[in-house]
Amino acid sequence: MSFIKLKTALPGPKGLAALERRKNALPNGLAKSTDIVVERAEGALVWDVDGNQLIDFAGGIGMINVGHGNAQVVNAIKEQLDKYIHTCSLVTTMEPYLDLAELLNSITPGDFPKKTLLANSGSEAVENAINVAKYYTKRNAVLCFEAAYHGRTLLTLSLTSKYTLFKKGFGSYVSDIYRVPAPNTYRGIEGMSEDEYVAWCIKKLEEAFISQVDPESLAAIIIEPVQGEGGFLQMPDAYLHKLREICDRYGIVFIVDEIQCGAGRTGKFFAVEHCGVIPDIVVSAKSIGAGMPISAITGKAEILDAPHLGGVGGTYGGSPVACVAAIEAIKIIKSDAFLNRVNEVGEIIRTTLESWKEKYPLIGDVRGIGAMRLVEFVKDRGSKEPDAEATLEIIKDAVAHGLLMIRAGLFSNCIRLLPPIVITDEQLTEGLQVLEDAIARAQEKRAVVIS
Repeated sequence: MSFIKLKTALPGPKGLAALERRKNALPNGLAKSTDIVVERAEGALVWDVDGNQLIDFAGGIGMINVGHGNAQVVNAIKEQLDKYIHTCSLVTTMEPYLDLAELLNSITPGDFPKKTLLANSGSEAVENAINVAKYYTKRNAVLCFEAAYHGRTLLTLSLTSKYTLFKKGFGSYVSDIYRVPAPNTYRGIEGMSEDEYVAWCIKKLEEAFISQVDPESLAAIIIEPVQGEGGFLQMPDAYLHKLREICDRYGIVFIVDEIQCGAGRTGKFFAVEHCGVIPDIVVSAKSIGAGMPISAITGKAEILDAPHLGGVGGTYGGSPVACVAAIEAIKIIKSDAFLNRVNEVGEIIRTTLESWKEKYPLIGDVRGIGAMRLVEFVKDRGSKEPDAEATLEIIKDAVAHGLLMIRAGLFSNCIRLLPPIVITDEQLTEGLQVLEDAIARAQEKRAVVIS
């Protein structure tokens, strides 16, 4: 049975009309990775306005782990809508806010009292986390990492890497932000083993405390345990443990950004759980809301309590409609059945991608953890020169054949695979075949040297 059913070329006539409206109504800077105009979505399937049925491998950039239109989530939203929509947490106390905060406090790593502040987006959550850390430590400096993505507000854009795509033309940026290279074992130093390379990265980190910033001036160190936009780079355990050690030594708040890699995507609820490091603050968003706009800052109570009365909050933060959606999504995601399915989906993807690497010289690397998987394309395996052109060509080809996809990577030469975890084996296999066919067609057009 085929789950991709194309009645028209993509986009079809209605889709083209909608895209023309988009061009005339929305700013040019609002990018899109596909020309698909959605009518409805369910599970891992998407239908466009022309009646075409597609498979979703983008998952709203990691936002739809529990699937499109999850019935448990939708029913909770409907029930809350019949009660009230919003009264503002700055005016009243809303029980869904309390319920979600208590749930997050209970599942976030760390055997200490915790508190949670809710917001609307990942950017807003990161910004709050940094501001709270600054208030708590009475310091101003923040350390972040190359290839990181933390958002598009002024502070979070200052933290974000990948200059040309996200930051060009928007400066000046927030001062007292310092950036060091993040370990990238695929692009490590020639002649070094992986352990030697990670040790070298730790040495360069310690040198930064001499050449760039006094660690006693740092309010926070913020890192993604698995970089999302940066190319699904999993931070080595030794590196994360070193960061924890440094934060303990100098009184720095250790913040992990779990916005894309969290909410079960890697096989544990939080990706940082794989290494056993306990952060001071965890930032979450995307899939905790199952598509609803909500984010959370969960951490040590003494840190979250630091700002003065009225120092945190926002009009829409903790919307009860979004809260009840998040409560149901989290209940689903933290279940053993769901996390087991994450690993099943991830293993199917992993074995398939590994087989592709043997067949297509265009593929320089395949990597990931759990169901957070990625393919990196290069012009030459020896030089590892990125091939962003081939990547875009493959995505356009796959989308034209009914598969929703999006790029990633510092050099925009990677394809990320973030299908909803509720995807069936048959849907997953079909989607992977569509992607492989697109890779094969791109490979035929190129002569790539295997090194």
